[in-house]
Amino acid sequence: MRIEFDRDTCIGMYQCVAEWDAFSKNMDEGKADLAESEEIEEKVFSREIPEDAELDAKFAARVCPVDAIRVFDDDGEQIIP
Repeated sequence: MRIEFDRDTCIGMYQCVAEWDAFSKNMDEGKADLAESEEIEEKVFSREIPEDAELDAKFAARVCPVDAIRVFDDDGEQIIP
């Protein structure tokens, strides 16, 4: 599984931070950061989801109020949101 985070869309509600520890608060910019990710497009970050964190990553995507987080299965199909 893979997660994508559109940091430009993020409004800094930090609900994702409460769901998965790969997300952290960046108080200086008022947005979340996704650890161990790479920028795949301007302000869009991606990383693989460890098997033991799949549920947490899915919850992080589901609670994002602006759908800035997307989760993809191993075939590249978007499953959340």
